[in-house]
Amino acid sequence: MYNIWVNTLDFSNIKAVAFDIDGTLYRTWKFNIRMPVYFFSNSLFFLKYGLVRNIMRRTDAVEDLGILQSELMAKKLHCTPEEAKAKLEKIVYKGLESKFEHIKPCSGSIEFIKHLKEKGYKIGILSDFPPEQKGDIWGIKDICDVVLGSEQTGALKPDPTPFLKLAEKLGLAPEEILYVGNSHRYDIAGSKKTGMKAAWLVSCLSGIFGKKSKLADVTFWNFKTLEKIFFENVKHESE
Repeated sequence: MYNIWVNTLDFSNIKAVAFDIDGTLYRTWKFNIRMPVYFFSNSLFFLKYGLVRNIMRRTDAVEDLGILQSELMAKKLHCTPEEAKAKLEKIVYKGLESKFEHIKPCSGSIEFIKHLKEKGYKIGILSDFPPEQKGDIWGIKDICDVVLGSEQTGALKPDPTPFLKLAEKLGLAPEEILYVGNSHRYDIAGSKKTGMKAAWLVSCLSGIFGKKSKLADVTFWNFKTLEKIFFENVKHESE
């Protein structure tokens, strides 16, 4: 029995598979258990940061998202945009890097990506946070065709802009890309707006109790199962 629910098995035109990082290539709880002390010591900052990110998600694409973020944080922190930018760099971007050093990826996720590459598929990474924060991304960075942070595109998910920029850099139509993510609101809704196919990763508990999506093409909670379904379907379609 597969730990997966599908709305479509038509992957015959897929030429690239792209992945979110946070909560997708690794489970969020693995990050959270390393964070209580750090979050507590910076609790007010992270509260205001969360409010700012929500505002940014409702904002249309801009030329420089970093400037907008610094300006919004400056208002929340009652400081200059330059000071806000420095605090963001120290607490969020550089400050969180070490938290990822010992986090292990989801079982089967890296193997799936390597197998896709071996089969000739293009590989993409699209994350709302700078991918370089995760170093070599568990050894797959060098085999990825595109590694992109949403912030570089001027908008955060679920705005279509990051997904369209990903497709552009991959040199493919959105319809030729399968996007894999854990956030239904941001990853699935955003990718589907552009015409991409979408695979939604849910928690093990949600999977056991049958949580699924009418919007996502695939709902799964085990990468090994997703790989099996994907390659079986591709083989079937090509026969």
